[in-house]
Order: sequence, then structure tokens, then C-alpha cells
Amino acid sequence: MSNFQMYRSIVSPGWTLGWQWAKKEVIWSMVGAQTTEQGDCSKFKGNVPHCCLRKPVVVDLLPGVPYNQQFSNCCKAGVVSAWGQDPSSSVSAFQVSVGVAGTSNKTVKLPMNFTLLGPGLGYTCGPAKVVPSTVYLTADHRRKTQALMTWNVTCTYSQFLAAKNPKCCVSFSSFYNQSITPCPKCACGCQNKNNCVVSDSKQAHKKGINTPRKDNAPLLQCTHHMCPIRVHWHVKLNYKDYWRVKIAVTNFNYRMNYTQWTLVAQHPNLNAVTQVFSFDYKPLVPYEAINDTGMFYGMKFYNDLLMEAGPQGNVQSEVLLRKNKDTFTFKHGWAFPRKVYFNGDECLLPPPDAYPFLPNSAKVNSITISTMVVSALLFLFIIS
Repeated sequence: MSNFQMYRSIVSPGWTLGWQWAKKEVIWSMVGAQTTEQGDCSKFKGNVPHCCLRKPVVVDLLPGVPYNQQFSNCCKAGVVSAWGQDPSSSVSAFQVSVGVAGTSNKTVKLPMNFTLLGPGLGYTCGPAKVVPSTVYLTADHRRKTQALMTWNVTCTYSQFLAAKNPKCCVSFSSFYNQSITPCPKCACGCQNKNNCVVSDSKQAHKKGINTPRKDNAPLLQCTHHMCPIRVHWHVKLNYKDYWRVKIAVTNFNYRMNYTQWTLVAQHPNLNAVTQVFSFDYKPLVPYEAINDTGMFYGMKFYNDLLMEAGPQGNVQSEVLLRKNKDTFTFKHGWAFPRKVYFNGDECLLPPPDAYPFLPNSAKVNSITISTMVVSALLFLFIIS
């Protein structure tokens, strides 16, 4: 299973893969994964298959399983990195021994109706398609062997199928305006408004509040936007040749942490990123002539895990960008991103008319102050 998405990983509790057998196949054994149910195997005597269901559901094994149950690229609790973040960890694999399927490519029939949860809804899988058989090299790389048959299944992700409401929102602030532009009200829907937790309440510190449920139902902190994730973009400082942005990601879900999270932003000045201080950064250039999109993600073993809602439920960094004198301006909300994605899902931005605005008198005031200083110096010189 290869994840070719540049910035959408499969986070904990991981992937779930299902399909339907074309005939009466059974799974004799598995290495690197397991089915969630065995089914009715009563007709088998002696050796009992691992699974006799016509529609098996497969999940990854947890880390630390015995060596004889492992397979290459397995046993990561179903967590798969995004291709753009870590290609070496964007693969998950397991081995299945199938019975009652025949032993030739004429008797083997392709499974049907593949489903993928990653970990929730959103993926749609196409039919299995026969491709050229996979070729394997022996350990000494001097001999090639060929698989009996190989087929591929392609699954695509849609945010609209995953949820009817966004899963994250964006707020803005700046050094040149004291007002803060918050996330829009009910940005992610307010269906959980009656089942939220007030921060610093007794319930927020209750034992077991961070225990996830099997259906992955969230338990959110009470906010006006009711989003599990908020991304805050703050225009912090302005230098002669550079400007500085602070980015903070906050988790408001008490039941979920985000392993190997990713944050993607689109802004025309991301073509001149000078330094990113506490995140790793990688430009995303789908078109060679346009370099306005970049991916931020956590540094391994430092902040690649976004904890549950609470005092530790946030990560932040600052970004230094070089100015392009032909395009740079603080007017009309230019300093704020055009689009923001968290873990591959697009976040809801505030309406443009609510962005922090540059005061009309800002330039006039700076000139006036300079004039006053010069006048004062002249006055002191005359007095002396």
C-alpha cells in the first residue's frame, strides 16, 4: 500500500482495508497484518484458516509484535506518512496466504469492492486491474523470479466525502493592527456544541478524557468555531529586506493526537523562504513556473506529534521571508495565505473583509514622527 499523496498522511488509529472475494477463497495465514474477524471456519478440520469471511477487513499490526509475525514495511499501527513528508515511511505492506483460489492465473479471480478507511471516510477505491507481473530478485541479485499474477487498486481521497463540514479553520493577526481576526463562527459546524468540554473545567481534567472511541468520535473543547484544529497566522515583524510570520497550530480535540501532521500554505512570497525555525519545510511545485505553495511538518522526535487538547496541544514556528520589492505590500490582506490545508484537508479562512487592515494613516504617521524629531534637533541646536 503506497501513499502517493504529497501532504496527506494516514494518522492513528491507522488504515483499514477491505474487499470481497470473487469465489469461496479463505485466508490461511497472514504476516504483517490481521483480519478483524475470523468468521465461521467450522467446515475446516485440523488446520483452521485465519479468516473465512467473504468480505475480510484487514488492519495493520502494532509495533513490537514477534519477529515471525512481521513483514517488510509493516507493523506501524496503520500509520502511513505522506509521500512529500517521508517517502520511506509512505508504504505499508503485508503478506496473505490464500486458499481455495486455484494455482494458475486462469483459476485465480480478482477480488472486488475494495474499501479503504484512512482512518475515517473519504477514500473511494476503483476495481482491481491486472498489470505486468511483479519481478523479484534473489538475495545475490543474479536471478529473477516472477509473480503468478499482479493487480493494482487505486483509491482516491475526497474531503467532501469525508465530512460535510471543514475539519480546521484559520485565524489572523498582525503587528500593525491590534485586532485579531478569529475563525468564522461554527466554521466546522456546531453539531457538537452540546457535547463539548469547557477548558480548565473539572471535566477537562477528568481521568480517561483522552481515551479514543472505536468510532473516532471527537470530544472538542468549547469554542465559537467548534473545529478540532485551528491554524493561526500572525504577521510578526517587518524588516528592510525581510518580513517574519509566526504560525501556530492548536488541537481542540481531547480524544485525538496527530502523528506526522502536515500543514500546507499557499502564498506568493513562499518562493523566497529564507528560514523556518521550528518546523521542517518543503516547497511543493506542481508547476515549474509557480512556486507559491509549501508544506510545513514537525521535526522528527521533537514536534512531529501534535498532542491532544490541553496545555501541550499546540505546535508553533516562525518563518523568515525575503521581500520581493515588486510585489510586497501589507495592504489589502496580501500578507495572509490564500489557502491552508491541515493533514490534506482544506481549512476555512475568514472572509476577506475581516482581515486585519493596514491603517490608512500609518505611512503619514511615520513621516510626521521623523519630521518632529528633525525639528526638535534643530530647536536644540539653535538654543545651544
